Amino acid sequence: MDTIFIRQLRLQAWIGLYRHEKVTPQTIEIDLEIALPGNAVYKTGRVADTIDYGVVVAHIRALLAKERFGLVENLAERIAGIILQDFKSPRVKVSVTKLGVLRDAQRVGVAIERSRS
Repeated sequence: MDTIFIRQLRLQAWIGLYRHEKVTPQTIEIDLEIALPGNAVYKTGRVADTIDYGVVVAHIRALLAKERFGLVENLAERIAGIILQDFKSPRVKVSVTKLGVLRDAQRVGVAIERSRS
């Protein structure tokens, strides 16, 4: 299955359960692997026949601007749902990473894979 990917997308998010996480947004890092809904783009060369990664990022920015998340798992699930529903991708892998939240680790986070059913 052919995919497009977005790596190390760094955005500000209101995420976390602890008091200090609720008073200021945090920088998170998102990695995506998005299955293409078909192969028409190879024949037409039209962006309308693929998934526009700029539009994907715009949808994620809009989500982060309007919602707060307690867990990275919930954020990853919402991103996966947007990509499956809004972009008609048959499969998506989403990784959401919080940077520098543990003294002994550079990154912590979650990776999920979802498919359209």
